[in-house]
Amino acid sequence: MKIRGGINFFENGLTTNVRAMHLQTEIFGIINQNYNSFDKVGYQRKEPVVSSFSEYIGVHGLSTATDDSIGRIGHSNNPLDLAIATKGYFQYQSPDGIKITRDGRFKIDKDGYLLTLENARVLANDGTEIKLHVLPEKLEDIKVNKNGDIKVFNKATNKLEQVATLSVVTDRGVAVLDPNIKQGYNEYSNVSLNTEILEIIPVKRNFEANRQMFVLQNNNLSKAIQSLSSS
Repeated sequence: MKIRGGINFFENGLTTNVRAMHLQTEIFGIINQNYNSFDKVGYQRKEPVVSSFSEYIGVHGLSTATDDSIGRIGHSNNPLDLAIATKGYFQYQSPDGIKITRDGRFKIDKDGYLLTLENARVLANDGTEIKLHVLPEKLEDIKVNKNGDIKVFNKATNKLEQVATLSVVTDRGVAVLDPNIKQGYNEYSNVSLNTEILEIIPVKRNFEANRQMFVLQNNNLSKAIQSLSSS
């Protein structure tokens, strides 16, 4: 006795080409996002990841991976601009829970809380919100060392006093022991424009090849329909 088995999959070429063009369009969108975010502080490059059988499942086979390499670090005139010169993220409290970011452009509100640009409160390494017990006369009175220790100059005591230590963690929430914080610096994206331009070339070629196949098959199908209708 013989047992026969298998999977048969039949699909017309027009559907396959449309799905492939849709996939290439989504990949182009990811590359375009990287390109446009070249000068964005804290942005990390997104790498398109295409799974097996994507020619059948289309965009459902597309995902992204984040490049966590260090971006370009440039000097800033703002003492509350902080850059992480190693892999890691600042933690802040959002309405949706604790979030992470590499954008270290912070500010102080009237109550002394350390905030992100979106007014979310930055967290210390003990999980509490960072609040300065002394409001400085000028931002230069706030000092942050490479370990993330925040100190503020207290005019009443004429001393630099400890406020808190910034929480810097990995993408899995594990504390980074040596964050190497740089005060007065911004970390720009880790995007290379040359890389993104080179990435576009095969995507464009694949899209064009599928478009030509679509046009060819569509023309042949139209001719076949016309022949059947005239016979």
